[in-house]
Amino acid sequence: MVLDMMEICVLLNGCGHRDGSEIQEAVLSMLAIEEAGARVTCIAPMRPQARTINHVTGSSEAEVRSMFVESARIARGRIEDIRKVNASMFDGLLIPGGSGTAANLCNFASAGASMEVDPDVARLLTEFHKAKKPIGAVCIAPILLARLFGSLGARLTLGDASGAAARAASSWGCLMIDCGPEEICADADRLFISTPAYMHDASLLQISQGIRKLGHKLVDWAKAAASGER
Repeated sequence: MVLDMMEICVLLNGCGHRDGSEIQEAVLSMLAIEEAGARVTCIAPMRPQARTINHVTGSSEAEVRSMFVESARIARGRIEDIRKVNASMFDGLLIPGGSGTAANLCNFASAGASMEVDPDVARLLTEFHKAKKPIGAVCIAPILLARLFGSLGARLTLGDASGAAARAASSWGCLMIDCGPEEICADADRLFISTPAYMHDASLLQISQGIRKLGHKLVDWAKAAASGER
């Protein structure tokens, strides 16, 4: 790919922070990528969400919703099945957070430190890592990188390094970094970039600053990798 047209895929898992991707984090992530001069392709698993939540009351609902169909709301209908893509098609990967990320893309929400990553997600993340292409993770999404690559000593943030998610990540070998919502944690050795966003009780303005830094760093690293500088 030409360097001024990087292609970054954004991995979604539904529409809404309680049971899918966090919408504000997802939109800010796509905006940051485009600001940095790259294109966005949204992808999602084509299977049901782990749960459906009423976002007014917080109560569970019996309705079954598709991650793929719900993610298309955020992607304005332009969405690809995760099973049909691979790392060779893109220059980088970004994963927004949301409670659904901890329930749909893995089972951290129910299993805690015994969690497993969805096989399709694990396959794609491993491909990007082996290809030395950068991966950005927002909010709770770094838990996926922690589970898969913690044994490599990955540097990540989940906000408060003493929080439950960060403690689980530490138990897998990660070096967890305290980080505010306006900040990023950049692991240049493994090409991982993370920002805590709504892991903090933060404002939209605060999380936008961290996500913007992450998106720009992600595209910068993707350009460097494509040019052979990494």
